[in-house]
Amino acid sequence: MSRPPRHRLLPTRVAALAAGVSEATIRKWVSRGKITRYGTPGRAEFDLDELTEIVMRRRS
Repeated sequence: MSRPPRHRLLPTRVAALAAGVSEATIRKWVSRGKITRYGTPGRAEFDLDELTEIVMRRRS
């Protein structure tokens, strides 16, 4: 999978707010392979489209 465009990447805190979950949940999703972590060491970033998809699946 290629890296998403920079404007679609969110830091952990914003990703958690967008998904309506805690930052710990975002980190659990990464460790379980549910979502891809981008960024550099010490600065995790997440794809907005991927977050939207996982939230929609959880709601249905």
